[in-house]
Amino acid sequence: MMTIEFVWRGGFDSAEVNLLHSQAFETPVATYDNREWRSLVGRHSLGWATARSGGRLVGFVNVAWDGLAHAWIQDTMVQAASRHQGIGTQLIIVAREASRQAGCEWLHVDFDEELGDFYYQACGFAPTSAGLIRLE
Repeated sequence: MMTIEFVWRGGFDSAEVNLLHSQAFETPVATYDNREWRSLVGRHSLGWATARSGGRLVGFVNVAWDGLAHAWIQDTMVQAASRHQGIGTQLIIVAREASRQAGCEWLHVDFDEELGDFYYQACGFAPTSAGLIRLE
């Protein structure tokens, strides 16, 4: 069994997050450099959680916020070979606790329907009504 280290605001570089994002969302690997990723999460995020096994990034989740009471889970990512081992659930637990400690009252998430069991059963989110407008 592999040992996973979960860290709130853990270090990362763009290449490893880009590769993880590509695997998680089945998209081409982006080419953002490290300064741009750090700048983006630094400006828009309460923080993020990393999951590493043997120094290798196997999971990541970003937590955006409004600076007050609301935080949002964004892009929960787990490497394909490391899925179904509780890594995603633990990333959400780390994000939830850090959001609570920051004084947030609510943690939001939106997701595709096939991820409902993960977010509702494994992570404890409650169903809510929400709206969405596609801009492109």
